[in-house]
Amino acid sequence: MSARSAVPPLDAGLAVGDLPADPRADAGRLHHLAGALRAEGPRVLGFPGNLDFALEDLAPLLNVLVNNVGDPYCPDASNIGAKAYEVAVLEYFAQLSGALPGEVYGYVASSSSEALLHGLATARRRLPRACVYACEEAHYSVRRACELLRMELVTVASLPDGRTDPGDLRLRVLQRRGRSREGAVVLATCGTTMPAPSTTSTRCGRRPRWRGEVYVHVDAADGGLVAAHSRPEPAWSFAHGADSLNISGHKVLGMPVPAGVSLVRRELLPDTTGGEYIAATDRTLACSRSGLAALLLWARLRSLGRTGMAALIGRCQEVTAYAVDRLQQAGADPGLVPGSLTVTFTRPPAWVVSKWHLACAGPLAHLVTVGHVTYAAVDALAADLAACAKRTA
Repeated sequence: MSARSAVPPLDAGLAVGDLPADPRADAGRLHHLAGALRAEGPRVLGFPGNLDFALEDLAPLLNVLVNNVGDPYCPDASNIGAKAYEVAVLEYFAQLSGALPGEVYGYVASSSSEALLHGLATARRRLPRACVYACEEAHYSVRRACELLRMELVTVASLPDGRTDPGDLRLRVLQRRGRSREGAVVLATCGTTMPAPSTTSTRCGRRPRWRGEVYVHVDAADGGLVAAHSRPEPAWSFAHGADSLNISGHKVLGMPVPAGVSLVRRELLPDTTGGEYIAATDRTLACSRSGLAALLLWARLRSLGRTGMAALIGRCQEVTAYAVDRLQQAGADPGLVPGSLTVTFTRPPAWVVSKWHLACAGPLAHLVTVGHVTYAAVDALAADLAACAKRTA
């Protein structure tokens, strides 16, 4: 069997057998897992996912099915969903991303990657033969979405500060001048994951060099909430020319399950005619969707409010600045784009990477100062990095 097709062996204790298992024993196993995950959380520094939240009071929701079927803005016959709460969540994110009332259509997706796919699917429906232009640090889900949609992905180089290189973008467009009248899809990234975070201005899609129609999608999974609370605010939203965007629900905000938000200008979506179950009005990708995710997002947002969200982002940015200073003292050569929560630094030995759950790419590692990352954790990481530098010297 090749390494590619190899499947890790199944833990015999987790196998589903012919007879029912002891529910108390299984509950104990899951409680142990939850405790282990909580204990490991303070050392998870390299991945965007805020672990600082407390939603255990919502445990009764685990005993009911909350299925948001179809369009969030239309009722459905099952009536076992929580669409009113979902719409409240969508309204918050729409206002945050510069949309006018009623300007955008949205839904709570299973992940930000699904929301990105929804945006690109809308772009393909409007410009079926257009290329997708994205920076080389774009998330790997962009390539996967283009493969699924059979859209040609054109990778554009980035400048040292993380912004898309306008000269390289111009060159890539000129190389395809024969297809320019077929339009172009510009995928702007607001907060890349590696090697340096960036905010790619959505205004690049509105410049005169484009002959055909241009559709701009913003992957704001990591950076949307940060950008919206940064001053000056970078060009990233509907107010700056975006046609659609996706934002993560768990990376900065904090959630016990992955979730994402898809927002698209309503005028770009096809009109659908509502009907009975089979012909129900629905412009989402998922059809049946997790009402639980929408409720958790709503509860988390309500617990913070707009002022609490701004305070959360402000504190994260303060920890980011502190991390740059401490890692500089440790000799780790940190790098940062202003307004970002991601700090890159020289890749440390494997034991440091493992201990602190760092994300790495080539010679670089990074930490993401989301809500659960404390000053004490930064100090401890810096001490490990300084010790490594001392041993090397």
